[in-house]
Amino acid sequence: GWQWCQSRQAQHPVHWQRIANGWQRQHFDAWFDLEPDRPVIHISWFEADAYCRWAGRRLPTEAEWEAAAATEPDSAGLSQHKRPYPWGNEAPSPAVANLDWHTMGTVDVGALGAGDSAWGCRQMIGNVWEWTSTDFGPYPGFEMDPYKDYSAPWFHTRKVMRGGCWVTRSRLIRTQYRNFMTPDRRDILAGFRTCAA
Repeated sequence: GWQWCQSRQAQHPVHWQRIANGWQRQHFDAWFDLEPDRPVIHISWFEADAYCRWAGRRLPTEAEWEAAAATEPDSAGLSQHKRPYPWGNEAPSPAVANLDWHTMGTVDVGALGAGDSAWGCRQMIGNVWEWTSTDFGPYPGFEMDPYKDYSAPWFHTRKVMRGGCWVTRSRLIRTQYRNFMTPDRRDILAGFRTCAA
């Protein structure tokens, strides 16, 4: 991650600008003061990885992300039962997840506590797609779906993203849903969370 940032002389996310009294971020064609309680967006996988290393942390693997979002604690550690949503079986609503263009942007990372996972992880669905450390590839037993050109041509050249974002349709998202992007993409819908190193 750091080498990529160095080679591009990346000092900050591409859609940020320094102003006299702080920072602003771009939201489509407008500039807004940077909200310190919102997720970082417009950030590539390389930048997220570099930040994690600087902070003594790391990006979660795809399996770790899904365990935090979908599993429940039991006496053996993790249950085998997986929830369709972090909060349980109920379909998403604005009270638990930032989806469906409801807010026209991100919300504070501390918001929507009613949508916490069984492990207390907040906003595992909605707000921003979250980078993981995992390369996009087939699961064991993978079979092509009707959209053959949507997945297999991109195996091992993209990074897995999980969780959906504020523009994701609630009828489509589940804790098991995978997305992917090239690691250099700095998307308005892309962010990250860290985990212990």
